[in-house]
Amino acid sequence: MYKQFYALFILFFITGRILAGGPQVSLHGQKEIGMGLVGTSLTLDASSAFYNPGALAFNKQLYNITFGISPIRSFVDYKAIQPSSYEARTKSPIGTPFFFYASAKITDKLTAAIAVNTPYGNSLKWDKSWAGRYEIQDLSLECITFQPTLAYKVNSWLGIGAGLVYAYGKVVLNKAIPIANSTGDATFGIDGSGNTLGYNIGVEIKPSAKLQIGIDYRSQLNMKLKNTPANFNVPLSMSAYFPSGNTVTATLPLAANIDFGASYQVNEKLMVAFSLNYVKWGAYDSLKFDFAKHSSQLSDIHSPRKYSDKMIYRVGCQYVACSKAVLRAGAYYDPSPCNPNYFTPETPSLDNTGLTCGFSYTPTKKVSIDFSLLYIQGKQTNLSFVPDNFTGTYKTRFFIPGIGLSINL
Repeated sequence: MYKQFYALFILFFITGRILAGGPQVSLHGQKEIGMGLVGTSLTLDASSAFYNPGALAFNKQLYNITFGISPIRSFVDYKAIQPSSYEARTKSPIGTPFFFYASAKITDKLTAAIAVNTPYGNSLKWDKSWAGRYEIQDLSLECITFQPTLAYKVNSWLGIGAGLVYAYGKVVLNKAIPIANSTGDATFGIDGSGNTLGYNIGVEIKPSAKLQIGIDYRSQLNMKLKNTPANFNVPLSMSAYFPSGNTVTATLPLAANIDFGASYQVNEKLMVAFSLNYVKWGAYDSLKFDFAKHSSQLSDIHSPRKYSDKMIYRVGCQYVACSKAVLRAGAYYDPSPCNPNYFTPETPSLDNTGLTCGFSYTPTKKVSIDFSLLYIQGKQTNLSFVPDNFTGTYKTRFFIPGIGLSINL
Protein backbone atom coordinates (compact mmCIF):
# COMPACT_ATOMS: atom_id res chain seq x y z
CA MET A 1 0.00 0.00 0.00
CA TYR A 2 2.84 2.41 0.85
CA LYS A 3 4.33 1.91 -2.62
CA GLN A 4 1.00 2.75 -4.21
CA PHE A 5 0.73 6.02 -2.35
CA TYR A 6 4.36 6.84 -3.13
CA ALA A 7 3.62 6.28 -6.82
CA LEU A 8 0.63 8.61 -6.50
CA PHE A 9 2.86 11.28 -4.97
CA ILE A 10 5.23 10.93 -7.94
CA LEU A 11 2.21 11.29 -10.22
CA PHE A 12 1.58 14.78 -8.89
CA PHE A 13 5.30 15.46 -8.67
CA ILE A 14 5.69 15.21 -12.45
CA THR A 15 2.52 17.09 -13.36
CA GLY A 16 4.48 20.34 -13.42
CA ARG A 17 6.30 19.37 -16.57
CA ILE A 18 3.07 18.86 -18.40
CA LEU A 19 1.65 22.23 -17.52
CA ALA A 20 4.81 24.29 -17.98
CA GLY A 21 6.76 22.29 -20.54
CA GLY A 22 4.32 22.56 -23.41
CA PRO A 23 6.24 23.18 -26.63
CA GLN A 24 6.83 26.67 -27.91
CA VAL A 25 5.01 27.06 -31.21
CA SER A 26 6.80 29.34 -33.69
CA LEU A 27 4.28 29.27 -36.54
CA HIS A 28 3.50 32.98 -36.80
CA GLY A 29 3.66 33.79 -40.52
CA GLN A 30 3.65 31.63 -43.66
CA LYS A 31 6.38 33.67 -45.34
CA GLU A 32 8.66 33.34 -42.29
CA ILE A 33 7.89 29.63 -41.88
CA GLY A 34 9.00 29.01 -45.47
CA MET A 35 12.36 30.64 -44.64
CA GLY A 36 13.22 28.41 -41.66
CA LEU A 37 11.01 30.41 -39.27
CA VAL A 38 13.37 33.40 -39.63
CA GLY A 39 11.57 36.67 -38.93
CA THR A 40 13.34 39.03 -36.53
CA SER A 41 14.90 41.25 -39.20
CA LEU A 42 12.28 40.93 -41.93
CA THR A 43 9.75 43.56 -43.02
CA LEU A 44 7.40 41.50 -45.15
CA ASP A 45 3.96 42.41 -43.76
CA ALA A 46 2.08 43.03 -40.50
CA SER A 47 3.56 39.83 -38.97
CA SER A 48 6.45 42.05 -37.85
CA ALA A 49 4.16 43.02 -34.95
CA PHE A 50 5.02 39.63 -33.44
CA TYR A 51 8.53 38.94 -34.74
CA ASN A 52 9.90 42.44 -34.07
CA PRO A 53 7.70 45.51 -33.43
CA GLY A 54 10.65 47.73 -34.42
CA ALA A 55 10.64 46.25 -37.93
CA LEU A 56 6.97 47.17 -38.27
CA ALA A 57 8.05 50.81 -38.61
CA PHE A 58 9.65 50.01 -42.00
CA ASN A 59 6.70 48.13 -43.51
CA LYS A 60 5.66 49.90 -46.70
CA GLN A 61 1.96 48.99 -46.73
CA LEU A 62 -0.48 51.72 -45.70
CA TYR A 63 -2.89 49.05 -44.40
CA ASN A 64 -2.19 45.33 -44.20
CA ILE A 65 -4.16 42.32 -42.99
CA THR A 66 -2.39 38.96 -42.72
CA PHE A 67 -3.79 35.69 -41.38
CA GLY A 68 -3.18 31.97 -41.69
CA ILE A 69 -3.24 28.51 -40.15
CA SER A 70 -0.71 25.65 -39.92
CA PRO A 71 -2.23 22.24 -39.04
CA ILE A 72 0.19 20.04 -37.08
CA ARG A 73 0.30 16.26 -37.57
CA SER A 74 2.57 14.79 -34.92
CA PHE A 75 3.91 11.33 -34.05
CA VAL A 76 5.74 10.33 -30.87
CA ASP A 77 7.23 6.82 -30.74
CA TYR A 78 8.25 5.07 -27.53
CA LYS A 79 10.29 1.88 -27.21
CA ALA A 80 10.98 0.12 -23.92
CA ILE A 81 14.53 -0.81 -23.03
CA GLN A 82 15.67 -4.25 -24.20
CA PRO A 83 15.06 -7.11 -23.65
CA SER A 84 11.47 -5.80 -23.73
CA SER A 85 10.02 -5.43 -27.23
CA TYR A 86 7.19 -3.11 -26.14
CA GLU A 87 6.43 -0.15 -28.43
CA ALA A 88 3.80 2.61 -28.41
CA ARG A 89 2.84 5.56 -30.61
CA THR A 90 0.64 8.57 -29.96
CA LYS A 91 -2.71 9.02 -31.67
CA SER A 92 -2.82 12.77 -31.23
CA PRO A 93 -5.44 15.03 -32.80
CA ILE A 94 -4.35 17.55 -35.43
CA GLY A 95 -3.27 20.83 -33.83
CA THR A 96 -4.39 24.09 -35.44
CA PRO A 97 -2.13 27.03 -34.47
CA PHE A 98 -3.15 30.24 -36.22
CA PHE A 99 -2.19 33.89 -36.51
CA PHE A 100 -3.92 37.16 -37.39
CA TYR A 101 -2.34 40.60 -37.90
CA ALA A 102 -3.64 43.99 -38.94
CA SER A 103 -1.50 47.12 -39.29
CA ALA A 104 -2.12 50.74 -40.29
CA LYS A 105 0.18 53.71 -40.82
CA ILE A 106 -1.08 56.58 -38.67
CA THR A 107 1.64 58.92 -39.98
CA ASP A 108 4.76 58.42 -42.08
CA LYS A 109 6.63 57.58 -38.87
CA LEU A 110 4.00 55.97 -36.61
CA THR A 111 2.38 52.56 -37.27
CA ALA A 112 -0.22 50.74 -35.16
CA ALA A 113 -1.01 47.03 -35.27
CA ILE A 114 -2.79 44.17 -33.53
CA ALA A 115 -1.36 40.64 -33.35
CA VAL A 116 -3.23 37.48 -32.34
CA ASN A 117 -1.09 34.34 -31.98
CA THR A 118 -0.86 30.88 -30.46
CA PRO A 119 2.78 30.87 -29.23
CA TYR A 120 2.43 27.87 -26.86
CA GLY A 121 0.39 24.71 -27.18
CA ASN A 122 0.30 20.94 -27.38
CA SER A 123 -2.20 18.18 -28.14
CA LEU A 124 -1.03 14.72 -27.14
CA LYS A 125 -2.97 11.47 -26.84
CA TRP A 126 -1.57 8.07 -25.86
CA ASP A 127 -3.57 4.87 -25.59
CA LYS A 128 -5.25 4.77 -22.17
CA SER A 129 -3.65 1.42 -21.30
CA TRP A 130 -0.13 2.07 -22.62
CA ALA A 131 2.94 1.43 -20.44
CA GLY A 132 3.33 5.11 -19.54
CA ARG A 133 -0.30 5.68 -18.56
CA TYR A 134 0.79 6.65 -15.03
CA GLU A 135 2.79 9.48 -16.60
CA ILE A 136 0.13 10.66 -19.09
CA GLN A 137 -2.86 9.50 -21.11
CA ASP A 138 -3.82 12.71 -22.88
CA LEU A 139 -3.01 16.41 -22.71
CA SER A 140 -4.27 19.61 -24.32
CA LEU A 141 -2.39 22.85 -23.67
CA GLU A 142 -3.49 26.07 -25.39
CA CYS A 143 -2.28 29.65 -25.12
CA ILE A 144 -3.62 32.54 -27.20
CA THR A 145 -2.04 36.01 -27.05
CA PHE A 146 -3.47 39.40 -28.06
CA GLN A 147 -0.93 42.16 -28.66
CA PRO A 148 -1.77 45.80 -29.51
CA THR A 149 1.42 47.34 -30.89
CA LEU A 150 2.95 50.70 -31.79
CA ALA A 151 6.05 51.22 -33.94
CA TYR A 152 7.96 54.44 -34.59
CA LYS A 153 10.42 55.18 -37.39
CA VAL A 154 13.03 57.33 -35.68
CA ASN A 155 14.94 58.04 -38.89
CA SER A 156 15.88 56.35 -42.17
CA TRP A 157 17.89 53.61 -40.44
CA LEU A 158 16.26 53.06 -37.02
CA GLY A 159 12.83 51.79 -36.00
CA ILE A 160 11.55 50.97 -32.50
CA GLY A 161 8.34 49.29 -31.37
CA ALA A 162 6.54 47.76 -28.41
CA GLY A 163 3.41 45.79 -27.70
CA LEU A 164 1.40 44.88 -24.62
CA VAL A 165 0.62 41.14 -24.51
CA TYR A 166 -2.53 39.69 -22.97
CA ALA A 167 -2.42 35.89 -22.78
CA TYR A 168 -5.19 33.39 -22.12
CA GLY A 169 -4.28 29.76 -21.42
CA LYS A 170 -6.19 26.50 -20.95
CA VAL A 171 -4.97 23.09 -19.76
CA VAL A 172 -6.77 19.73 -19.89
CA LEU A 173 -4.88 16.70 -18.59
CA ASN A 174 -5.75 13.08 -17.77
CA LYS A 175 -3.65 10.18 -16.51
CA ALA A 176 -4.00 6.88 -14.71
CA ILE A 177 -3.22 6.35 -11.03
CA PRO A 178 -1.56 3.08 -9.90
CA ILE A 179 -4.55 2.11 -7.76
CA ALA A 180 -6.99 -0.57 -8.94
CA ASN A 181 -10.52 0.63 -9.69
CA SER A 182 -13.63 -1.36 -10.60
CA THR A 183 -13.01 -0.65 -14.29
CA GLY A 184 -9.20 -0.73 -14.24
CA ASP A 185 -6.84 2.00 -13.07
CA ALA A 186 -7.99 4.94 -11.02
CA THR A 187 -7.58 8.28 -12.81
CA PHE A 188 -6.72 11.91 -12.16
CA GLY A 189 -7.52 14.93 -14.32
CA ILE A 190 -7.54 18.72 -14.36
CA ASP A 191 -9.33 21.23 -16.58
CA GLY A 192 -8.37 24.85 -15.91
CA SER A 193 -7.63 28.22 -17.44
CA GLY A 194 -5.83 31.44 -16.59
CA ASN A 195 -4.62 34.73 -18.00
CA THR A 196 -1.70 37.08 -17.61
CA LEU A 197 0.09 40.11 -19.11
CA GLY A 198 3.48 40.51 -20.77
CA TYR A 199 5.21 42.65 -23.37
CA ASN A 200 7.13 42.55 -26.65
CA ILE A 201 9.75 45.16 -27.59
CA GLY A 202 12.00 45.37 -30.64
CA VAL A 203 14.52 47.44 -32.58
CA GLU A 204 15.21 47.40 -36.32
CA ILE A 205 18.42 48.82 -37.80
CA LYS A 206 19.14 49.40 -41.51
CA PRO A 207 22.88 50.11 -41.90
CA SER A 208 22.50 50.07 -45.70
CA ALA A 209 19.88 49.62 -48.38
CA LYS A 210 20.63 45.89 -48.51
CA LEU A 211 21.25 44.98 -44.85
CA GLN A 212 18.67 44.81 -42.06
CA ILE A 213 19.32 43.86 -38.42
CA GLY A 214 16.64 43.11 -35.83
CA ILE A 215 16.61 42.57 -32.06
CA ASP A 216 13.49 41.54 -30.16
CA TYR A 217 12.55 40.59 -26.59
CA ARG A 218 9.30 38.82 -25.65
CA SER A 219 8.80 38.65 -21.91
CA GLN A 220 8.05 35.58 -19.83
CA LEU A 221 4.34 34.93 -19.29
CA ASN A 222 3.43 33.69 -15.82
CA MET A 223 0.14 31.91 -16.37
CA LYS A 224 -1.60 31.29 -13.05
CA LEU A 225 -4.27 28.63 -12.74
CA LYS A 226 -6.41 29.47 -9.71
CA ASN A 227 -8.76 27.02 -8.02
CA THR A 228 -8.63 24.57 -10.89
CA PRO A 229 -10.76 21.44 -10.28
CA ALA A 230 -8.68 18.38 -9.34
CA ASN A 231 -10.78 15.42 -10.43
CA PHE A 232 -10.12 11.96 -8.96
CA ASN A 233 -11.79 8.71 -9.94
CA VAL A 234 -10.69 6.30 -7.17
CA PRO A 235 -12.26 3.34 -5.33
CA LEU A 236 -14.75 4.31 -2.64
CA SER A 237 -12.43 2.88 0.00
CA MET A 238 -9.75 5.43 -1.03
CA SER A 239 -11.99 8.46 -1.49
CA ALA A 240 -11.24 9.90 1.96
CA TYR A 241 -7.62 10.44 0.90
CA PHE A 242 -8.73 12.44 -2.16
CA PRO A 243 -11.39 14.92 -0.98
CA SER A 244 -14.21 15.65 -3.42
CA GLY A 245 -14.44 19.18 -4.76
CA ASN A 246 -10.69 19.63 -4.39
CA THR A 247 -8.88 22.32 -6.39
CA VAL A 248 -5.27 23.14 -7.21
CA THR A 249 -3.49 26.44 -7.87
CA ALA A 250 -0.28 26.63 -9.91
CA THR A 251 1.79 29.22 -11.73
CA LEU A 252 2.89 28.13 -15.20
CA PRO A 253 5.88 30.08 -16.57
CA LEU A 254 5.98 30.38 -20.37
CA ALA A 255 9.53 31.09 -21.47
CA ALA A 256 10.88 34.51 -22.47
CA ASN A 257 12.64 34.90 -25.85
CA ILE A 258 15.59 37.06 -26.91
CA ASP A 259 15.91 37.11 -30.70
CA PHE A 260 18.61 38.48 -32.99
CA GLY A 261 18.46 38.36 -36.77
CA ALA A 262 19.92 39.80 -39.94
CA SER A 263 18.86 39.73 -43.58
CA TYR A 264 20.78 40.74 -46.70
CA GLN A 265 19.38 41.54 -50.17
CA VAL A 266 22.01 39.89 -52.40
CA ASN A 267 20.38 41.21 -55.58
CA GLU A 268 16.94 42.13 -56.88
CA LYS A 269 15.79 38.52 -56.71
CA LEU A 270 17.62 36.84 -53.81
CA MET A 271 17.49 37.61 -50.07
CA VAL A 272 19.26 35.53 -47.39
CA ALA A 273 18.63 35.70 -43.64
CA PHE A 274 19.46 34.09 -40.32
CA SER A 275 18.29 34.40 -36.73
CA LEU A 276 19.35 33.30 -33.26
CA ASN A 277 16.49 32.67 -30.83
CA TYR A 278 17.57 32.39 -27.19
CA VAL A 279 14.75 30.76 -25.20
CA LYS A 280 14.91 31.14 -21.42
CA TRP A 281 13.64 27.66 -20.57
CA GLY A 282 15.48 27.93 -17.22
CA ALA A 283 12.22 29.35 -15.83
CA TYR A 284 11.20 25.69 -15.41
CA ASP A 285 13.65 25.02 -12.61
CA SER A 286 10.77 24.12 -10.28
CA LEU A 287 7.00 24.39 -9.93
CA LYS A 288 4.67 24.57 -6.94
CA PHE A 289 1.19 23.07 -6.65
CA ASP A 290 -1.10 24.17 -3.84
CA PHE A 291 -4.16 22.03 -3.09
CA ALA A 292 -7.15 23.56 -1.33
CA LYS A 293 -7.80 20.31 0.56
CA HIS A 294 -5.16 18.00 2.00
CA SER A 295 -4.96 14.55 3.51
CA SER A 296 -2.26 12.33 4.96
CA GLN A 297 -1.51 11.20 1.40
CA LEU A 298 -2.08 14.44 -0.51
CA SER A 299 -0.10 17.60 0.23
CA ASP A 300 1.28 20.61 -1.62
CA ILE A 301 4.12 19.74 -3.97
CA HIS A 302 7.41 21.46 -4.85
CA SER A 303 8.51 19.85 -8.09
CA PRO A 304 12.05 20.28 -9.52
CA ARG A 305 12.39 20.48 -13.33
CA LYS A 306 15.91 21.86 -13.99
CA TYR A 307 15.34 22.88 -17.61
CA SER A 308 18.13 24.74 -19.40
CA ASP A 309 18.14 27.89 -21.53
CA LYS A 310 18.75 27.03 -25.20
CA MET A 311 19.68 28.75 -28.47
CA ILE A 312 17.79 27.96 -31.70
CA TYR A 313 19.73 28.50 -34.95
CA ARG A 314 17.80 29.42 -38.12
CA VAL A 315 18.72 30.19 -41.75
CA GLY A 316 16.54 30.94 -44.76
CA CYS A 317 16.32 32.52 -48.18
CA GLN A 318 13.77 34.05 -50.52
CA TYR A 319 13.90 34.14 -54.32
CA VAL A 320 11.65 36.20 -56.60
CA ALA A 321 10.99 33.80 -59.47
CA CYS A 322 8.74 36.18 -61.41
CA SER A 323 6.36 39.08 -60.84
CA LYS A 324 3.70 36.77 -59.38
CA ALA A 325 5.73 34.07 -57.57
CA VAL A 326 8.24 34.10 -54.69
CA LEU A 327 10.03 30.92 -53.57
CA ARG A 328 11.41 30.23 -50.06
CA ALA A 329 13.48 27.63 -48.22
CA GLY A 330 15.17 27.28 -44.85
CA ALA A 331 16.32 25.10 -41.98
CA TYR A 332 16.87 25.26 -38.22
CA TYR A 333 18.23 23.35 -35.23
CA ASP A 334 16.34 23.43 -31.93
CA PRO A 335 18.07 21.58 -29.04
CA SER A 336 15.97 20.10 -26.26
CA PRO A 337 15.80 22.09 -22.99
CA CYS A 338 14.79 19.02 -20.96
CA ASN A 339 16.87 17.45 -18.22
CA PRO A 340 17.52 13.85 -19.37
CA ASN A 341 16.89 12.57 -15.83
CA TYR A 342 13.43 14.21 -15.63
CA PHE A 343 12.09 13.39 -19.09
CA THR A 344 8.47 12.24 -19.31
CA PRO A 345 6.17 11.61 -22.30
CA GLU A 346 3.67 14.41 -21.68
CA THR A 347 5.39 16.91 -23.99
CA PRO A 348 8.39 15.05 -25.44
CA SER A 349 10.97 17.63 -26.51
CA LEU A 350 14.00 16.17 -28.31
CA ASP A 351 16.84 17.74 -30.28
CA ASN A 352 14.85 18.87 -33.33
CA THR A 353 15.96 19.59 -36.88
CA GLY A 354 13.49 21.45 -39.08
CA LEU A 355 13.42 21.75 -42.89
CA THR A 356 11.09 24.25 -44.56
CA CYS A 357 9.96 25.48 -47.94
CA GLY A 358 7.24 27.76 -49.22
CA PHE A 359 6.05 30.11 -51.91
CA SER A 360 3.73 33.06 -52.45
CA TYR A 361 1.43 33.68 -55.37
CA THR A 362 0.31 37.26 -55.96
CA PRO A 363 -2.63 37.34 -58.39
CA THR A 364 -2.86 41.12 -57.86
CA LYS A 365 -0.63 43.75 -56.29
CA LYS A 366 -2.88 43.84 -53.23
CA VAL A 367 -3.20 40.11 -52.51
CA SER A 368 -0.63 37.46 -51.63
CA ILE A 369 -1.55 33.80 -51.12
CA ASP A 370 1.16 32.19 -49.02
CA PHE A 371 2.01 28.50 -48.61
CA SER A 372 4.55 26.75 -46.41
CA LEU A 373 5.64 23.24 -45.46
CA LEU A 374 7.63 22.33 -42.36
CA TYR A 375 9.04 18.92 -41.46
CA ILE A 376 10.57 18.38 -38.01
CA GLN A 377 12.59 15.32 -36.99
CA GLY A 378 13.35 14.73 -33.31
CA LYS A 379 16.60 12.87 -32.69
CA GLN A 380 15.99 9.37 -31.34
CA THR A 381 17.20 9.39 -27.73
CA ASN A 382 17.19 7.10 -24.69
CA LEU A 383 15.79 9.10 -21.75
CA SER A 384 14.52 8.53 -18.21
CA PHE A 385 12.26 9.91 -15.54
CA VAL A 386 14.36 8.82 -12.57
CA PRO A 387 11.84 9.39 -9.74
CA ASP A 388 9.38 7.00 -11.38
CA ASN A 389 11.99 4.67 -12.92
CA PHE A 390 10.39 5.12 -16.34
CA THR A 391 12.93 4.77 -19.15
CA GLY A 392 12.69 4.34 -22.88
CA THR A 393 13.75 5.47 -26.33
CA TYR A 394 11.78 8.35 -27.87
CA LYS A 395 11.52 9.60 -31.44
CA THR A 396 9.31 12.39 -32.79
CA ARG A 397 8.15 13.61 -36.21
CA PHE A 398 6.00 16.59 -37.20
CA PHE A 399 4.39 17.38 -40.56
CA ILE A 400 3.11 20.96 -40.78
CA PRO A 401 1.63 22.40 -43.97
CA GLY A 402 0.40 25.98 -43.84
CA ILE A 403 -1.65 28.47 -45.83
CA GLY A 404 -2.16 32.20 -45.35
CA LEU A 405 -3.46 35.33 -47.00
CA SER A 406 -2.00 38.84 -46.97
CA ILE A 407 -4.08 41.80 -48.15
CA ASN A 408 -2.89 45.37 -48.74
CA LEU A 409 -5.58 48.03 -48.64
